[in-house]
Amino acid sequence: MSSILLFQWFLFFFILLISATAARLNIPRLSPIGPRILEDPAEILSELVSDDLETFFYNQTLDHFNYKPESYSIFEQRYVINSKYWGGANASAPILVYFGAEAPLDGDLAVIGFLSDNAIRFNALLLYIEHRYYGKSIPFGSREEALKNGSTLGYFNSAQAIADYAEIIINVKKSFQAENSPVIVIGGSYGGMLASWFRLKYPHIALGALASSAPVLYFDDITPQDGYYSIVTKDFREASETCLQTIQKSWAVIDEIASKPNGLSILSKKFKTCKPLNDSDELKNYLDSMYSSAAQYNKPPTYPVNIICGGIDSSTNSENDTLSKIVAGLFAYRGNRSCYINAPTNVSETSVGWGWQTCSEMVIPIGRGNDTMFPPEPFDLQSYIQDCKDLYGVPPRPNWVTTYYGGHSIKLILQRFGSNIIFSNGLKDPYSSGGVLENLSDTITAVHTVNGSHCLDILVANKTTDPEWLVAQREVEIKIIDGWINEYYDDLKNQ
Repeated sequence: MSSILLFQWFLFFFILLISATAARLNIPRLSPIGPRILEDPAEILSELVSDDLETFFYNQTLDHFNYKPESYSIFEQRYVINSKYWGGANASAPILVYFGAEAPLDGDLAVIGFLSDNAIRFNALLLYIEHRYYGKSIPFGSREEALKNGSTLGYFNSAQAIADYAEIIINVKKSFQAENSPVIVIGGSYGGMLASWFRLKYPHIALGALASSAPVLYFDDITPQDGYYSIVTKDFREASETCLQTIQKSWAVIDEIASKPNGLSILSKKFKTCKPLNDSDELKNYLDSMYSSAAQYNKPPTYPVNIICGGIDSSTNSENDTLSKIVAGLFAYRGNRSCYINAPTNVSETSVGWGWQTCSEMVIPIGRGNDTMFPPEPFDLQSYIQDCKDLYGVPPRPNWVTTYYGGHSIKLILQRFGSNIIFSNGLKDPYSSGGVLENLSDTITAVHTVNGSHCLDILVANKTTDPEWLVAQREVEIKIIDGWINEYYDDLKNQ
């Protein structure tokens, strides 16, 4: 069987198994970019990507941690540079490095603004690095080969990724003869975790790290399982108590209708699904994802949670029943469409890649207790492990992240040996439940905003719509980074 046919079979099997185990394996994406942006990245790219970006490829080592002959294989890894505002090697001007995460780099280039917005201020060289196995940074010659089985996917993990970043940063510094230029690494969500872990593992390469919305404590039962959904519920309660109550009632109503003869047909028609529903879980999983995404990316000026609740609370449907209100919330959020829910979609490399990552090392035990607006569904580790084994042939390692990077007793440990990390969070972001929300030392700082959402501080600044608290948050982060760089320059003079 050819590699392409094997890959197509794997994708088909992946779709079937994911649909059958959606609730257990549905760890929300750790992405700086909200779902409404992801729908049409090409449009965003054409509007926002700078002409000053140059694309390069580095011959990257496949396996940094073994010395088998196959470990020395190489693949082309994409990185992008903007040198327009760089102060130059003679001035030891800084380098701001963005760590790509579980998606092609293109979408991040369009919406991550912290580097470009502050390039002039720091006279910085800007470097963006794509994560292995995403975008154009594919080992084994093709996506089909790279993703076809557990053996080729085995090189796909965070430790290899940050080692990639280390090699590329060193290579870029040599190319620009900028050995004395301080490096600040920046990432959002999973990329934010990578940035903080990079500072801990490679302090000789990165002077400091800005880790935006990085739930580094959402592993190994450090954070309560229902932390994520508790904040989703809190966000909706703050928007509207009646909206929250309607959502709470709706789950039982959906099941009740689905249990009747022609019930699924009734639900399909009412929600204008793109194809008939197979069961009520298909609808409930979609609504769960919609509410969670709205809360995670509840950013100004649109505030998606308010849009959904506005639709639910102002429903003027003549029936005025619970389900009609939920439908009104869906239509308000998604806009005018010919159909909603279960539209035909292509399985993206991100879907497959993030599926592998969460079934290997990124085991984030998100569950739901009795105190959220969702039906209870505790995280079941044994079922999760079995689902991952069925899908990939290998079990996940739920304790590896805390073993390799730490997490337990993080304050006691990091205040002894860590330094120069900013953990930034918005408290309306459900993932902030697993974030660092208090200072761990004088140089490991927590910066958070009460009304902030996921990775909001590192997105492109908007002078018209950004609220004052967001502007102030960014200024605090810039001031801290500026202090790190000035202290570095003092140390450089005193060598």
